[in-house]
Amino acid sequence: MTQPTPFSVPATIAYFSMDVAIDSAIPTYSGGLGILAGDTLRSAADLSVPMVAFTLLHRKGYFDQRLDALGNQMESPSQWSPENHLEPLPPRVSVIIEGREVKIRAWQYQFHGVTGHTVPLLLLDTDLDENDSRDRVLTDHLYGGDDRYRLCQEAVLGLGGVQMLQALDYPGVKIYHMNEGHSALATIALIERSLGIQSAPEFSENEVEAVRRQCVFTTHTPVPAGHDRFPAELVYHVLGEARGTLLRQIGVMDGSLNMTELALRLSGYVNGVSMRHGEVSREMFPGHGVKAITNGVHAQSWTSTALCALYDRRIPDWRRDNSYLRHAIGFSLQDFQEAHIQGKKELLQQVRWLTGNQLDVSVFTLGFARRATAYKRGDLLFSDLERLKNIAKQVGPLQLIYAGKAHPRDDGGKAIIRRIFEASASLANDVRVVYLENYDMALGKMICAGVDVWLNTPLRPQEASGTSGMKAALNGVPSLSVLDGWWIEGHIEGVTGWSIGELNGAENDTTAEVNSLYEKLEEVILPLYYKTPEKFAQMMRSAVAFNGSFFNTQRMMFQYIRNAYLPAWSKARQSLL
Repeated sequence: MTQPTPFSVPATIAYFSMDVAIDSAIPTYSGGLGILAGDTLRSAADLSVPMVAFTLLHRKGYFDQRLDALGNQMESPSQWSPENHLEPLPPRVSVIIEGREVKIRAWQYQFHGVTGHTVPLLLLDTDLDENDSRDRVLTDHLYGGDDRYRLCQEAVLGLGGVQMLQALDYPGVKIYHMNEGHSALATIALIERSLGIQSAPEFSENEVEAVRRQCVFTTHTPVPAGHDRFPAELVYHVLGEARGTLLRQIGVMDGSLNMTELALRLSGYVNGVSMRHGEVSREMFPGHGVKAITNGVHAQSWTSTALCALYDRRIPDWRRDNSYLRHAIGFSLQDFQEAHIQGKKELLQQVRWLTGNQLDVSVFTLGFARRATAYKRGDLLFSDLERLKNIAKQVGPLQLIYAGKAHPRDDGGKAIIRRIFEASASLANDVRVVYLENYDMALGKMICAGVDVWLNTPLRPQEASGTSGMKAALNGVPSLSVLDGWWIEGHIEGVTGWSIGELNGAENDTTAEVNSLYEKLEEVILPLYYKTPEKFAQMMRSAVAFNGSFFNTQRMMFQYIRNAYLPAWSKARQSLL
């Protein structure tokens, strides 16, 4: 029997995201955005929130990664069969793309919550016999192809998603939540539905305001280059004259269409994904009143088996109410140490199986696993190899575990992977470095739980939120991180982890950050780990109690309900009175 959420939502929310992380065996995600979407839906199910979600099927996934001995990345399509994991649904809907009618079907996956409530995820698919060969591949590749391919995909997601929602006749859908701008064309579908026409529409601000009252938009990108922008000529070609004209009339397309601007224009509630990101977004998009709801992670999905057992034994209700994890502060240090060692042994066994390298469970282990791209600076730790060697020799040994994919077109990200391999060869046996290929959800969970400290080195302010450190915190792993994104809120020096650099220091002073990184390792972290293990265990416990209990998608979902969904429902209801 399902139980009501503490904040009852009287309307169903339709949630749209270009990628959603379901399971490692279903490669419909690439990184943080998809992980966040999947964790959002898991928590919605846990809290009995009425929600239905839409994404694309991505038949060929993101990609499988292989790395040669020099760190050169090679990509191949992911192999998976929707029939083995998903339920096909009978309805067919269509959208007009490049003047052709493109048929769309949906596959369903159900997220099951701790209360028994389910949230359906519908994965849209154009690989149908009745479609043109050009259209059958539109839902194949995640973040692949050129601008034309991407715009066609966004039409399938936004326009097709709203059509499928109508075809399936989900009751009471009054709120539409766009997770990033890829699904912004859903707003155009809503305007067209209110007008009842799809050609040369005459609209007024009344239609715009009616859509705004229903729409919530979450932006994740703190740099202008990260927002999808399509030339007007391409928009007219793909979407047609009528929709191109409508976009011009709304005021979101001149020489090009910025999907973020479209979502901002037609959403009544807009938020960034950390307090700092909210500030950056308000500067980037003045006049839109961007709020902030800091991201989280789904607690039970990212906590190790050993720690789940400990939490179940000591805090039986933690899965239903993650805030109870604050009581971890009263756990014995031995309990934490034993659970962590179990997770560390499992990780090192996996490292040996994947790479043949035998790492030492007694050696301090630093972890870094995330998308390989320039702003994340995965190679920052290797700025001074001699200094790193000396730290290991004079203070205590350390070993490093890396993982992460670079986008196939991100040459800078690929170069970072190669530099890590080069550093590994130079460090030889002074500092053991392993890079695990084909990073996915399962491997990410294992690394977050098994390392001793989590490293994060983004360029400020380009880390919108970051969630990997939150996963680590749930496992009692403190962070060593640049103060950006969520870490500005979660950082308590010497309690939940350590900062790299200062919050009020010059942004991206690489020399100062590198010095801070080495000093923290040499003077604070390694001595703490080797000389006073009980104090290190106290930090592990604090990471769970202070950060794990707060930076989760359950708390995040409560904030969306309170700040976005309930006000949207109230406005939509008033418009009907």
